[in-house]
Formats: sequence, C-alpha cells, structure tokens
Amino acid sequence: MKSIIFFTIGWFLSLTISAQLLMKEEPAVLKTSVGDIYGTLKVPDSKNPVPIAIIIAGSGPTDRDCNQPSMKSNAYKMLSDALFYNNIATLCYDKRGIAKSKVKQKEEDLRFDAYVDDVKAWVDQLSEDKRFSDIILIGHSEGSLLGMIAAQNNPKVTKYISIAGAGMSAADILKEQLGKQMQGQPEAIKNMVFSYIDKLEQGETITDVPVYLNSLFRPSVQPYMISWFKYNPQAEISKLTIPVLLLQGTKDIQVGINQMELLAKASPNVQKVIIENMDHVMKISETTDMAEQVKNSYNNPDTPISKELTKTIIDFIKEKQ
Repeated sequence: MKSIIFFTIGWFLSLTISAQLLMKEEPAVLKTSVGDIYGTLKVPDSKNPVPIAIIIAGSGPTDRDCNQPSMKSNAYKMLSDALFYNNIATLCYDKRGIAKSKVKQKEEDLRFDAYVDDVKAWVDQLSEDKRFSDIILIGHSEGSLLGMIAAQNNPKVTKYISIAGAGMSAADILKEQLGKQMQGQPEAIKNMVFSYIDKLEQGETITDVPVYLNSLFRPSVQPYMISWFKYNPQAEISKLTIPVLLLQGTKDIQVGINQMELLAKASPNVQKVIIENMDHVMKISETTDMAEQVKNSYNNPDTPISKELTKTIIDFIKEKQ
C-alpha cells in the first residue's frame, strides 16, 4: 500500500513540476502610425513581478527567432526559452517591415530612428504591465546600437546587454567590409565608393549613382543610411548610467573582439565577457570557416546557443544593483 501512495505522490509532483515548466507564450502587438508590430511574450508563472528582457534583433530580414528566409538558427528563441526557465520574462519581436510586421512604409521614408522609437514604445507598453518588475534591453549585432540609444535617459530601463555589438560607426564598418571585398579592384572605384560613404555620413545625398552601385547607394535607401551613420556607438554607450554587460565570442567572423573593446573603453559602467568559441549567432563553433559556420550554426536550428552566454546573462539580470 505504501508503494502505491509513494507512486501517486511522485506522479502528482512530476505533473506539477511539468506544468510549471511548460513554455507559455502569448502574442504581443505594438501599434504604430504605419502598422502593427508583432512579437511573442514568454512570461513565467510567478506570484511576484519578474524582470523582462526585450531581445532586439540584428540587421537584415532577421525575425524574432533569429531566422531569415534563407537561414534558421533559432538563436533568439533559444535565449528567450533559457531566460523563461530561469524566471525571466522575454519579448522577442519582428522589427518593422520584417516577417509578420508588414508595415505600410516606403523604403525612402524609413529611418534608423524609427527602430529606436519602436524599442522605446515597447518599453513604455511593458512598463504598464504589473507582471514585470524591471525592463532589460538585450541588443544583438545591429540591435546593440538600437538598445543603447533607447536606454539613454530612460528610467524604465534598468540594465542593458550588448551581444556582438559594433564599436565603430556603421560608415566605418561599411568601409572596412567593402575595402576587403574590393581588393584587386581599381583604386578609382574604391575611392568613389568611400567618397559616397563620406557624403552620406555628412548628411548629403548622392546623385547620378552608377548602375553597378545602385544596390548599395540607391536614392531610396540613402536617407536611412544618413540617419544610421550619424551614430557612433562609443559616444552612445558613454551616455548610459545603468549597468551594462558586453558579450563577444572569439569565433565571431562578423564582429571582432576589438569592437567590444572599443565599447568598453568608452564607458566606465560596463562588464565585459569574452566567450571562447562563440560565433555571431551565439553558438559554439570550432572553426571560423564561413561555410562550416553556416552549415553547423547559422542554418542549424538544432545547434544550441552557448551555455556560458545564457548563464552570464541570467546572472547579470538577477544581480542586485
């Protein structure tokens, strides 16, 4: 009889624990003047308010899970799951114009600041939800700059985390990338491309762009580039007075450790953690070969993200100020 009782109690406890660990998702919608922006909230069961982290996606058509039409890493989904199971709520969302967030906005009307305003609006909206005690911004790649600008002078944001964030302006990074790609090209072409970037950085538009450079400097995208190039991440991070965590992997082939060091030097309020063998999508890679990383990490939703990354983020969020 005792064995039956113990079995029943054990069975009941296992059901209770399983119910507590069930992932709970709910839709989130941010209303804007150009359309709705959609996200996913994951909120643990708790009698008391819990902290919530807003995960801000990187550049390109990267959705709330860190996937693109030709890439599926599920990195943000994995991060948000890990935080949920450690009693931290999360919001992941599709930036305007990406995935489900199909806004009515022409390319020539889009500005970098609109993405910043969206982060601020999410903060305002979540701050009204009594389930949440603190709001933390986690910016990945390009989302790092969005997060650090949105967190400035914002008493509703308590902590900021940058993952693989750039320390140089977008104009300087673009020059660096194009300089490598144009090796072997005539010097005159390189000088022309760099002069275009300089003009945009100074707030000037470019006319008569050659057809072969139209994909990069087409008139409709120039206003966005001007609005983006005006920000220097080192200057922006220096404005933050809240606790800051910088995370960077040694196998990241898109953003180097030197970028994190530039950010760290610009602000006295930062903690910095270098994660051995972590790549740009927060997974462990044994190589810096792009083809191998795409196969095993960028385009493999079954490869887990770094355990050190998640532990570091969880400890930082839960650390008392």
